[in-house]
Amino acid sequence: MTDRFVIMGVAGSGKSHIGVALADRIGAEYLDGDDLHPPANIEKMSRGDPLTDEDRWPWLDLVGDALANSTSDTIIGCSALKRTYRDRIRAKSPSAVFLYLHGDRELIETRMAARDGHFMPVSLLDSQFSTLEVPGADERHVKVDIDGTPEMVVDALATGLDRFDAIP
Repeated sequence: MTDRFVIMGVAGSGKSHIGVALADRIGAEYLDGDDLHPPANIEKMSRGDPLTDEDRWPWLDLVGDALANSTSDTIIGCSALKRTYRDRIRAKSPSAVFLYLHGDRELIETRMAARDGHFMPVSLLDSQFSTLEVPGADERHVKVDIDGTPEMVVDALATGLDRFDAIP
C-alpha cells in the first residue's frame, strides 16, 4: 500500500522545507499544495485577502485527488487548517495521515518576514491562526513542534510515523 501524508500548518510553519526533507528521508515524493491553487486564489492572497471556504473547496479537492492518484509514497504540503478541510481531503484519500507542524505566532511571523518570493503576506497570519483547528485525538495525525532545527523536526515526524505502520 502507498503511504499518503499531508504536512499541514499555518503559512510559514515550514511545510515545504520540512516536507521536502522528510520525503528525502523516507523515500517519498513531495508535492507542494500551493502549486494546485487556482490563479484566483493566489491573486486574492497576494492582495492580502484571506480565502473563504468556497475558495478553498476546489483546491482541497485537487489536493485529495493528487494523494488518491499517487502511485508512490507521497507527502503533500497543504495548510489543512480546519477539520472540515481535512475531512474533505480524507474523503478522497481515506488513509491520509496529517503531519501537523505546530509553532507559536512570534516564531512563524519571524520566518514569514524572512522569506522571499512567496505570495502569502505576513498580514494574513492572524487569519491563519484564527482559522486553525488543531487535529483531534480521533484524527490520524502526528503533531510536532517546529522550534527545533529542521533535522530535529524531521526526526520527530519520522518517529511519529511509526504509530501508523508507515515508512520508518
